Amino acid sequence: MPDLIPVITLDGPGGVGKGTISALLAEKLDWHYLDSGALYRLTALACVEKDIVLDAEHDVAAIAENLAVKFLPQGGILLEDNDVEALIRTETAGNNASIVAALPMVREALFKRQKAFLQMPGLIADGRDMGTTIFPDALLKVFLTASADERAKRRYKQLIEKGNSVKIADLVNEIRERDERDMNRSASPLKAAQDAHIIDTSELSINEVFEKVMQLYKNLNQ
Repeated sequence: MPDLIPVITLDGPGGVGKGTISALLAEKLDWHYLDSGALYRLTALACVEKDIVLDAEHDVAAIAENLAVKFLPQGGILLEDNDVEALIRTETAGNNASIVAALPMVREALFKRQKAFLQMPGLIADGRDMGTTIFPDALLKVFLTASADERAKRRYKQLIEKGNSVKIADLVNEIRERDERDMNRSASPLKAAQDAHIIDTSELSINEVFEKVMQLYKNLNQ
């Protein structure tokens, strides 16, 4: 019975720590984990590889509906049997995902795929519309936020550690442009659910954010 399966949603823009916190929660609670953003990144990557224009809604939706993807239990993501984990974690992949995510037909195509992750004993769902559109009846909804400057600093550090050359000013601009696109799209715009707990992670460590979310969950069981 899907209605009996508990769900914790973590929504918010890129660079606020959703993925890291979600993975920690899934490990702590031993629940399933949905990285919804990966599905949009994979859709965009598949389109790029097939030379499909990212705003060609019908063509992109067809790709999303028939996405040959497999999430490996030990980590890694296969797209048509090729490990593309590294490819979908780039800034370009994130921006491309934001473009295809604005297409209503693409969101509809991926709706059932995301719902299929709902299995016992529970689900941690990470994305931009998990608490507003995909799982509106979630047990606990959390919306993480942080300033564009702080998120750019975090991304800058990650990229520099990987040996990439990047300007922090460019990252700030890309983040703001993506936020603008995500918040103003007609299909499931990025926003906090009315009953979501909002946490600003700008001045918090990963452990501090994790503890705040865990406390919110514990409070539900008291």
